Amino acid sequence: MKYYLAIDIGASSGRHILCSIQNNQICLEEIYRFQNYVELKNNHYYWNIDYLLKEVVAGIKECVKQDKIPVTLGIDTWAVDYVLLDNNGQRIDEVYAYRDQRVDDFIQPDQFQKLYMKTGIQYQKFNTIYQLASDDTVRKTRAVDFLMVPDYLNYLLTGKKVNEYTNMSTTQLLDIQTDTLSKELLDFCQTDEKIFQTMVMPGTSLGSLSLDMQKIIGTDIEVIVPATHDTGSAYMAAIEENSVILSSGTWSLLGIETTKPIVTLESMKANFTNEGGYHHRYRFLKNIMGLWIIQEVSRNFGRKYSFAELVELARQEQFEGIFDVNDERFLKPASMILEIKQYFEERNETPPQTAGEIAYCVYHSLAHCYKKAIEELESITHQTYSTINIIGGGCQNQLLNEMIAKVTRKKVIVGPIEATALGNILAQLIQQKVVKDLRAGRELIKESFEMKEYKGELYESKISRSKNNL
Repeated sequence: MKYYLAIDIGASSGRHILCSIQNNQICLEEIYRFQNYVELKNNHYYWNIDYLLKEVVAGIKECVKQDKIPVTLGIDTWAVDYVLLDNNGQRIDEVYAYRDQRVDDFIQPDQFQKLYMKTGIQYQKFNTIYQLASDDTVRKTRAVDFLMVPDYLNYLLTGKKVNEYTNMSTTQLLDIQTDTLSKELLDFCQTDEKIFQTMVMPGTSLGSLSLDMQKIIGTDIEVIVPATHDTGSAYMAAIEENSVILSSGTWSLLGIETTKPIVTLESMKANFTNEGGYHHRYRFLKNIMGLWIIQEVSRNFGRKYSFAELVELARQEQFEGIFDVNDERFLKPASMILEIKQYFEERNETPPQTAGEIAYCVYHSLAHCYKKAIEELESITHQTYSTINIIGGGCQNQLLNEMIAKVTRKKVIVGPIEATALGNILAQLIQQKVVKDLRAGRELIKESFEMKEYKGELYESKISRSKNNL
């Protein structure tokens, strides 16, 4: 049996997902899981990158322990964050998290339009370009190498330094016309072009683990660079052509897949972005705050309720008010519950009170935000989309799926759940010539996993030939 390993690291957790092909279908097995979180030190938020490497290695060793050694592995993570190395190949400092507030003072509204037209990337205050621009001059002076988080983990595994294209496209440092680094943009953030690596496309092989890493793990495995931006991998696993794609997780990424970027004043005002995808595709999408909000609500309740319990409470206690989930006040508030309540109080509206009302309010607000984003998308593209394909872990929330179908009045196809891991694995399977191309890979996903269809408040299950969901 041949195995292929996707190491999928999100903002709140990471998983090692093993893939095998059995009876012409994809079979997935979660082999290892670990938590991820930001750490507050000296009034700044950081990622514990040493801990992440330790967990990455632990999950690979678990595969070896179970005698399920993968032929290849690939790592994907969130976007925009980066690591700077000195001339000894050592990390200069801590790895800042995108929710850190160091960029708050670096706001230049007069630059937004110019940057958007140059890059096609939406404004987010934590975009890499703003992080670099606000970065400490001493750090930048010492920097010899720039690696994004998955690039850095690959470097620690193989000793090889590359910058992967789909993640680099999120930095707002690439010229949208050439998909190469822009000297003008690097000058804007006072960063030397020499610190960047050769940019590679998803499906590039980095070859073997380093000799030191082989000794630690106990075997050799070929490392393949997937779409290292998790949304880039997730969109590879979307199964409905010509549909709106909603990758639902900590963040919600709503948009379409295109072969050409869309860079207009209308798309800029609606804050849509053009991120690079597999095989020179683009993800024309909008970032929406997503299930981060309910994750924080759960944390504020001391994790008294599971996410499933919050859904059931929401069904019992409806609350019709909605709030703007994209308001920056919800990016990293001290208390999400208090922030939501204050939002309504500031407008002289009655806020949600109980756990059920708060949860319902969050889901309902997300559904309305998706509706607005789809209306903007249809206006920009001059097309009407009849179907929404919801992918990722968030698509397990049946109540939210029902709300989306009801509010948008569109057909909702749900699945696959493990879209990011599947996209990661598809890049490996294509590189290994197990699967011919992306189209064939998507057909294989359709054959392998259960999908559900929602219409209005009701849904009917449309089961494909197998049920290999985790």
